[in-house]
Amino acid sequence: MTDLTRLTIAEARDALAKKAFSALELTDAYLAAIDAANAKFNAYVAVTPDRARAMAKASDARFAAGKSGALEGIPLGIKDLYATEGVHTQACSHVLDGFKPPYESTVTANLWADGAVMLGKLNMDEFAMGSSNETSYYGPVVSPWRANGSNAQLVPGGSSGGSAAAVSAFLCAGATATDTGGSIRQPAAFTGTVGIKPTYGRCSRWGIVAFASSLDQAGPIARDVRDAAILLKSMASTDAKDTTSVDLAVPDYEAAVGKSVKGMTIGIPREYRVDGMPDEIEALWKQGIDWLKAAGATIVDISLPHTKYALPAYYIVAPAEASSNLARYDGVRYGLRVPGKDIVEMYENSRAAGFGREVKRRILIGTYVLSAGYYDAYYVKAQKVRTLIKRDFELAFAAGVDAILTPATPSAAFGIADEDMANDPVKMYLNDIFTVTVNMAGLPGMAVPAGLDGRGLPLGLQLIGRPFGEEALFTLASVIEQAAGRFAPEKWW
Repeated sequence: MTDLTRLTIAEARDALAKKAFSALELTDAYLAAIDAANAKFNAYVAVTPDRARAMAKASDARFAAGKSGALEGIPLGIKDLYATEGVHTQACSHVLDGFKPPYESTVTANLWADGAVMLGKLNMDEFAMGSSNETSYYGPVVSPWRANGSNAQLVPGGSSGGSAAAVSAFLCAGATATDTGGSIRQPAAFTGTVGIKPTYGRCSRWGIVAFASSLDQAGPIARDVRDAAILLKSMASTDAKDTTSVDLAVPDYEAAVGKSVKGMTIGIPREYRVDGMPDEIEALWKQGIDWLKAAGATIVDISLPHTKYALPAYYIVAPAEASSNLARYDGVRYGLRVPGKDIVEMYENSRAAGFGREVKRRILIGTYVLSAGYYDAYYVKAQKVRTLIKRDFELAFAAGVDAILTPATPSAAFGIADEDMANDPVKMYLNDIFTVTVNMAGLPGMAVPAGLDGRGLPLGLQLIGRPFGEEALFTLASVIEQAAGRFAPEKWW
């Protein structure tokens, strides 16, 4: 029998339906892979073998009864930002020490309703704040990728680094992730996987630990475009518990994979040609343009003039919302409590000990830009810039552009504990330069593997769509995937 963990979700789904193997056998194959390799990657912070096997047995019973769901028996990893009833949910922060929620997030509840199996909780940057998965209380995630001829450890990207590494290293069939400024697309690009941030409101945020509520969005990381489509179909829904979720029917995204792109118009924004962009990224972008043109798409140059303000505006809006959202972690009702002489000192001690350095930095920035005397100068101005960024995209789409093609990241993955990044937070923030505009405008964005750099490391291209235009992204991404091929790391573990 082939290695079951190497099957895509679509392949595993079809094989399970034909009873080529059982859901329990598939789950056991993944649990064995996690057991053998997780210590090398630190991708999972909690593994749930008993629950996984119980869910797999229930799937086998439903197969036997002819009542299987869309994801029946498919083993998934869940980012530690999602509330999972009775299971470790800490946003990889010390401040939520020991927290096991008595409720389930809407997105994971949707997955379980479709028959998916939970393997465990995946590592991430603390409270989703980071671009390298080095800010986790549980330590950094190690990418399964290595540069040619090197044993140096590389980051998997962030904040959904555990999700990207686990999918890339065959430690789950697919994974949930979240994206506030690029946290699905950047790690997908770094690990040769496919990641989609859907339109804001497409997936419920209920039961997902909040970072920046107007920017956060759930989405999948998967091995190929079809698998991402299958996962998003199950994850997306309207939810009365989340007033920002949109009451629109969820399309069959898988049906969009492989469709013709003839007649589609793709915009190429000149503002994404940033100073100092590596030649390899420029060449990859040109290659993507050529692939789409060869498949019948029309390519047009467009301008998104306010792009240059997106990163500074994002790093005002996101920390401001984080400062507000993270005020609730005070040691009173749940999580870490460090005693003090009175309640104020208990708050101070608990927050000082509970939050990591990057989270504290963003809380301080956010509190500052919301403070009296600075609110208008920073926060209000950033929100006005955000409106202009959104308008740039609206004008491009109104002119007939169906989707926009850009690089996903300014480089391939960098090393763990990279001195330049560690000593300069702004340099780390620049990893989000191509992705934050999408969150600021609430649009869908997708990273698809498009090639390898000179050191043999994956590089991705980003597709940006109209609001609720995810189907076009799946169609276009499948063209790039067909042309570029799929990428997997050479096994060293």
